[in-house]
Amino acid sequence: KASPGKGTDMAGIVHRYHRFGGRGYRQRVYVERAQPLERYTTEELYARFRFGNADIKYIADLVRPKLQRRTRRSHSLSVEQQVLIGLLDKSTVSDVVKAVSIALDSLVNQFVSFPNDVQIAQTKHKFFTLGNMPNTVGVIDCTHVHIQAPHEGDWEYINRKGRRSINIQLVGDADLIITNCVVKWPGSVHDARILRESALYRELQTNRPDGIILGDSAYPLLPWLITPFLAASTPAQARFNTAHCKTRCATERLNGILKRRFASCNIILACIVLHNIATRRNVPLCDDVYDFLWIKVIQILLTSFEQHKLKV
Repeated sequence: KASPGKGTDMAGIVHRYHRFGGRGYRQRVYVERAQPLERYTTEELYARFRFGNADIKYIADLVRPKLQRRTRRSHSLSVEQQVLIGLLDKSTVSDVVKAVSIALDSLVNQFVSFPNDVQIAQTKHKFFTLGNMPNTVGVIDCTHVHIQAPHEGDWEYINRKGRRSINIQLVGDADLIITNCVVKWPGSVHDARILRESALYRELQTNRPDGIILGDSAYPLLPWLITPFLAASTPAQARFNTAHCKTRCATERLNGILKRRFASCNIILACIVLHNIATRRNVPLCDDVYDFLWIKVIQILLTSFEQHKLKV
């Protein structure tokens, strides 16, 4: 004997069959993705993405081993599309952002390195041309990148201006190439401590470089790190400070260009790699009128500090 509820269940099944059973299989329709490298001129690519056609292809080739998809199933993004994902496809942005950032981070050792013996002589000459400061192989400074601080230890990230930030140590050359970076300290940490705790400090204390690095008065005076006179009491000291300032201003220009080119540096290592690529390839800085476009790209390409593990 059938249970009281079985007839009701069967009626529901029949109802659903008549309602939905006549529907055939609907083939999924894929919209052709935008191809910005084909769509835009070189000038438009510079304006929208801060890199030209050849530069974008170069970057794509660098990260291809990390980003190349093994299948075209679901019309997966090409490497070029992933690199340019910022303006094109927000629906896949979380996975793509992570993949692109990790791929760029893996290139740090390739694009960020201290001058070797062959490069040092040329580096010294270029620095001397800047400010008549002899024997200079680098300039050092720290710069703050503002972040949304983690939930724990929030106070550690509040810098002297009362804003939450990461304090980044950068060493640059006369061409504004970043040759060393430390990206892990909260904004409250002093520049001198970041230097003392760095691998660069340990290396240069043990193996003196063939030249000097210039730093401001926040740093200690060391055999390989030269700071200005706090109070120049003689004409010679005043001339030294002038030459020191003219040469060391390269690091201030470097910080300014890095932040202008990448208005939001939440994934800092990726920005540093891209900056060095752009500088070495003579990629121009576009007019400020296009800044809102680049900010949009960066906001999508870069995740917050909480979502990415910062490395030295």
